[in-house]
Amino acid sequence: MPALNTAPAFSKWAFTILLASATSTSCGMGSAAGSSSGNDAAGPAADSVPTAVELANATYAGLFDEPVTLSGGRWEGSPFVDGGASRPTAGLVEDFVLSGDVDGDGREDAVVLLWESSGGSGTRSYLAVMTRVDDAIVNLGTALVGDRVQVKTGFVADGMITLDLIQAGPGEAACCPTQKVLAGWRLLDGSLTPTESVITGTLSLEDLQGPEWKLAAIGWDNPVAEEPGPAIRFDGDKVTGSGGCNSYFGTVTSEVPGHLAFSAMGTTMMACPEPEMDLERRYLHALAGGSTYGFVAGRLVIGCETNDGPVSLIFIQSEGAESPADDSP
Repeated sequence: MPALNTAPAFSKWAFTILLASATSTSCGMGSAAGSSSGNDAAGPAADSVPTAVELANATYAGLFDEPVTLSGGRWEGSPFVDGGASRPTAGLVEDFVLSGDVDGDGREDAVVLLWESSGGSGTRSYLAVMTRVDDAIVNLGTALVGDRVQVKTGFVADGMITLDLIQAGPGEAACCPTQKVLAGWRLLDGSLTPTESVITGTLSLEDLQGPEWKLAAIGWDNPVAEEPGPAIRFDGDKVTGSGGCNSYFGTVTSEVPGHLAFSAMGTTMMACPEPEMDLERRYLHALAGGSTYGFVAGRLVIGCETNDGPVSLIFIQSEGAESPADDSP
């Protein structure tokens, strides 16, 4: 998978983001079951970064009063009330792993996102630093990121973890954040501690521009496997892309941060075999009703209103795409 690079103003950074197709829940954060690779049979090297399977079955502190051990990327506690349906839950955000030397021992650690819900309307996000000690996967530190915070990208360099976030600004409801922030954390005295934080602006269509976004799923439980598959690119108030068979074009506007509308949409009229045409029809039908946009663990999510009800279009950046450097203070 590609390594993306950028350079925030308050330091020089490099980051690695491992992203694959989204299989999250409608709450916004998914569980990672992980999958084995051919190297797992021989056992990972003593100084290697924890694997996806190990992270999905590791023990994490800092989410609740006591540490919890995930099973296939998820943990569920006992109901709050005997016989009740509401219970504490937590899980690993799938396919979002940052790697870098966080504890200063010269070896790369894994930095993951976790989600936690205690039965209310909120879903809190956490950072956790994981490393390998002999045959064990150890949680070096865990820190709260925020409630219903959107994560665009992540960075690890010089011992600091930085997340490019969309969070609720002053007076904003937690459900609908628009304030852009670069927030940093370091391991200090055995704790993952927030350090630098810089407000960088307000969410806008400019945050969608530059890279091509490739469709990963239509709805959280329906990943797209067809190649080359639908994609979209934003350029000013113009939008172009491919439905997988035909090219399309149109205009995009946004009067409120986090909201958008497409208009004057048109396509070429080439015929292609099924199932490509079926996928294209479903994609373009949903996209025409696009009304909101945001980010979930590096993925762009466009919320669409259709005759069949709301649909989420989930995109990842095409391989080889690079985030632009930000040298502003």
